[in-house]
Order: sequence, then structure tokens, then C-alpha cells
Amino acid sequence: MNKPHDLEKYRGSYSERGLMNKLSTMARKAGIKAVYAVLLLYYALQSPNTSTKDKSIIYGALGYFILPLDLVPDFIPLAGFGDDLGALIWALSRVLANITDEVRQQARLKLRDWFGDYDPDEISDLEKK
Repeated sequence: MNKPHDLEKYRGSYSERGLMNKLSTMARKAGIKAVYAVLLLYYALQSPNTSTKDKSIIYGALGYFILPLDLVPDFIPLAGFGDDLGALIWALSRVLANITDEVRQQARLKLRDWFGDYDPDEISDLEKK
């Protein structure tokens, strides 16, 4: 799979504050799958075992997610987060070795905080190891 839109150039757009602001305001609109993908990447980024190369990929994907105007602007109904989700899934596929059971558990706990009880089937395709 080719790098979607050279995600590394978005690395400078990443900040933890920007990410949390975007997630808190857009979580329901983006959908549980996109939020879970962001959380998986976020917690993998926190791991000291994640390589610098993989952190670069994660920074790029999360930076792309944060930017409000990207390939398909986020305010466009239904389609707005499609490109973001594609970039997040691409990044997950590249850094899969860093998505440990601990990272998954942290992400699931945060999902439960934000979404309450959710249907695990909604995120099952991101759960594959």
C-alpha cells in the first residue's frame, strides 16, 4: 500500500493538545472506529519501545487527523473523516508491531470513558493482530 499523501509532512501539525482538542470536539462525528484508531496510535506513540521511524509515521497520521482542512475537509457530512480514517489505518498497518495488548487495553479503556458501553464489533476489524 502506498503512503497516502506523504503523511510525514504532517508531523509538524501534531501536538498532544491539538489531538485531544480534536478528539474531544469531534469524537462522535468521527465515529468510534476513527477514535479507536487514533487512540491505538497515540498509546503506541507513548511506548518507549516504538522506534523513531514508527513514531514519525504516527506523528504524520495524527497530524493529518488534527488538521481541519485536508484532502476531504472534516466538515463534509459522511465523507469528511473518510480520508482521515484511511490515513490512520494505513499508519496502523505500518506500525502494527507496536500495537501491543497493553496499547489495545489503554485504548479500549479510554473508549469506554468517552463512549460508555459500546459494541466491540464496531472496532473488531482494527483488533486483528
